[in-house]
Amino acid sequence: MRLSTRIALAVGCTVPLLVLAAGWLLLQLVARDLHRAEDQHLRERAVALAPDARALLRASADGRPKAADTRERQLFSSALDVGVRLVATGTTFSGGPQPGPAVTLPDRSAGFVTLRADGRSWRVLARPVRAAAVPGTLWLFSPDTADRTQVRLVRNRVLLTAVLAAPLSGLLAWGLAARASTPLTRLTRRTAGLDPRTSTVRPSEERTGVREVDELAATLRTVLARYDEQAARTGQALDTARSFSSAAAHELRTPLMSMGTNLDILTGHPDLPAAERAEVLADLHREHARLLGLLVMLRDLGRADLVEAEAFRPVDPSDLADAAVAEARRRAPDADITLDAAAGLTVHGWEPGLRLLLDNLLGNALAHGRDAQGRARVRVGVTGGPGEVLITVDDHGPGVPADARARVFERFRRGPGSAGSGLGLTLVAQQAALHRGSVTVTDGPDGTGARFAVRLPSDGGALPGRRDWLIGTAGANRSQSFPKDPS
Repeated sequence: MRLSTRIALAVGCTVPLLVLAAGWLLLQLVARDLHRAEDQHLRERAVALAPDARALLRASADGRPKAADTRERQLFSSALDVGVRLVATGTTFSGGPQPGPAVTLPDRSAGFVTLRADGRSWRVLARPVRAAAVPGTLWLFSPDTADRTQVRLVRNRVLLTAVLAAPLSGLLAWGLAARASTPLTRLTRRTAGLDPRTSTVRPSEERTGVREVDELAATLRTVLARYDEQAARTGQALDTARSFSSAAAHELRTPLMSMGTNLDILTGHPDLPAAERAEVLADLHREHARLLGLLVMLRDLGRADLVEAEAFRPVDPSDLADAAVAEARRRAPDADITLDAAAGLTVHGWEPGLRLLLDNLLGNALAHGRDAQGRARVRVGVTGGPGEVLITVDDHGPGVPADARARVFERFRRGPGSAGSGLGLTLVAQQAALHRGSVTVTDGPDGTGARFAVRLPSDGGALPGRRDWLIGTAGANRSQSFPKDPS
């Protein structure tokens, strides 16, 4: 059912009810005014008839029948349209329109009352009169025309108005509603053919002047924008899943083939010498560890590519660095790892991602930052600056050549002899970009080794519009100078 039809029906039903309610109130007021007018008329008649009533009582009490007849005719003539009944001890005089003598009259002290008898309604007033020590009561009767004529006429007109108001108000409301809903109709026509699955066309920000319609159009644009955003995120998630499968299949092929070859050797040569058997088993363990590391790195890349803004919150980087250093010391008890972290620093970030960044930087330093004697000396620093937090990791290894610093963040970029996955520093670059920060690699502060520096804004910001480190197309973020892979 159209909105204009609904409004017309609602108005067509409501207006007659309002007319009836107003009519009922009007009837009450009219009836009260008519009763007041009748009461005033009876009061005036009572004042005018009181002398004639007393004269009639005196003539009747003195035993003068002719005088009493004359006074009686005079009393009834003065009453005009009002019925009169004069009641005294042992005698009653009545004339004019009034209830029958069998009708019981109310208490005379009741004032104005309404008396119903023989299907008629009367307005009654009683006044005490006295003459020659003879008490009497003067009763005045007036037909209650408020219930018979005027009120009936008003009631009929109210009913007629209510009957006419239903269709007229409904038609008028339908016309006004149809005209008022024209902007809504235009909006419906503009959006009826929109299919967000196949078209990028969206409703324009055209103002109609109708607040509700403009708010509905704005809400529709917001919903479509959110649909577009979720569709893009869904597409990105599918791309990430495909890339994960492709990368995993490509990178796992070599270690799996190597493991298969070693298993064939163990199966085909059960009498293999112990030394050679131990070498094959060690190779299997290395390939197994490489497989696990690669899967973990790919999972972490995909996880960061799909993280939402709701996961970000205030994080203390000094606490994260302290936990990462403690874990690195446990993994490499022979390493000398120091931490210099300022207190009270905060960044708006994703805590698991920042911890991943620190773990991979420390893993890089422990794997490739050892000096000529094989000792690992790593220094981690966390300091604050104007609107940013600086995280540095220094080692005393051979450093990173200047011509290689722009490539070490590429996926699967491994140094000579590296047994890692080639994704460790890709994760570092991904997390720096995810937090709207940057990462660079330079020579160590004393000219030896390498320094990895990550700068993160304190107040964070919006997430990057495109996060495709697993897919491998985030070249803009990898154009900086990066350190070599930790794995």
